[in-house]
Order: sequence, then C-alpha cells, then structure tokens
Amino acid sequence: MTPSDTQLPAIIQPAEVTADLPVANVVPAIIAELGDQAGWRYVEFFTANIRNPHTRRAYARACGQFFAWCDQRSLTLTAIRPHDVATYIEQLQAVEASAPLVKQQLAAVRMLFDWLVVGQVMPANPASAVRGPKHVVKTGKTPVLEGEEWRKLLGSIPTASLRDIRDRALIATLTYSFARINAALRMKIEDLRPRGAGWNIRLHEKDGKHHLMPCHHALAEALHAYINAAGIAEDRKGFLFRTSSGHNGNALSEWISPPPGA
Repeated sequence: MTPSDTQLPAIIQPAEVTADLPVANVVPAIIAELGDQAGWRYVEFFTANIRNPHTRRAYARACGQFFAWCDQRSLTLTAIRPHDVATYIEQLQAVEASAPLVKQQLAAVRMLFDWLVVGQVMPANPASAVRGPKHVVKTGKTPVLEGEEWRKLLGSIPTASLRDIRDRALIATLTYSFARINAALRMKIEDLRPRGAGWNIRLHEKDGKHHLMPCHHALAEALHAYINAAGIAEDRKGFLFRTSSGHNGNALSEWISPPPGA
C-alpha cells in the first residue's frame, strides 16, 4: 500500500500538539500546508525510521513544540532560517536549565530537517549550523574533541545529498572517537548501541579485536541522521559507511572496502 492509497493522518494545529498524541495522528499545519508529500515525509520520519518508542515520543514532542513556536511567528516551513532556529534554542536555554534536554530538542529538529531535505521537501537544513549549549560528558578516558576548528569543519559540510550526510557522519566518527580510518570503515550498523540515555560505538581494530567506547552526543546525532537518511537502520549486520554512486550522491552501494591488510 502506498501513501496515495491511504488517508494522510489528521492535521493537528500547533496548539493541539502534545506528546500524548500518537505520532501518526500528528501533522503540524506548517508541514501539511505544503501538501501530502510533505505530510507523509513528516509522518515517516517517526514511524519508519525511529524504532525506539521513547526516542519517538521525545522527538515528536520536540518537533511539535518547535513548529508551534514557528506558527506563532507566522513562519512557513520554507521560510525558516538558521536565525529562527538559533533564536528558538536561545529561548529554550533561558527557561530550561537542562543543557542535555535543550541539545536533544535541537537534535530532533536538525534530524527532521535532514530527513525533509533528503525527501526534497526543503532545499536546505536551517538547523545544520546552529550550535546548542555546551555539554561535555566524559566517561573514563574517552577523548572528547572541543576544538573550534573541528566544529567549523563539521558545520561546513553540506547536507543536500546522502553522500554529504554520510561524509559528515564519517568525519564526526574520526573526530570524536580518534578511531583509525580502517576501524571506522569496518563498523556495522549494529556497532551503534544504546547505553542508558546515551550510546556506545564499537570499533573494529586489527586482529579481530573490538573496542567499545561511549559515543559523544554530537557523534550520535550525526550517525543517526545518516542512518535514517540512508534507510539502513534495519540492516543491522550491514556495513555502516557505504560508497555513493551517481552524480547526485543519493544512492549507496553495499559498503566501502577498507584497504588490504587493514
């Protein structure tokens, strides 16, 4: 059954959006006004790509609150700019003491916009360059890179194509884990693992050895954006980073082969 064979979920006005409503029944007016394609793309971001019910609920709440805020300012979806997203995050920081929660709100909005860009609903992601509040979590001797140069590098990578989103995820993996390139390229989808409220990543080192380490929240965000955009979340045994064919960069092959002897 295709979207055209079914009825689009009901349009819910921003004031009515709550986390208690099923995601499939919530299509904010700011999304629905662009038509069924945009409405289905929004619904499928939650129903087809986010399998964890807690994450789905949290992200639905975050996106609903953001679009309600936009509606109060008479913003249309395609009129939203990085300035608007940054203003929203600053206002959240002013009333919300928890930096992790504010960062989660930004991550949800950013990942949704990535999904809408790949689905050709929006031309660009207005949240990609917006920084959230500083929040560094260190466990044991896990290295966390805080250099301004790295933030600028990751922020400069476009998200117009699946290849761009993949490159940002790969560079983020190398940046935040200090992994060897061969160890990163041998990662599989299942190597991104939930760990309480956060995530772990498992690196494939030489001689068949594995290295499990906490995953920085910015890295988890980049990896989830790539996995969701690529539609490979269910291929748990498949390789994570795959080659991209075609000039538009939106088609993936099976995997990127590490050099011999890696």
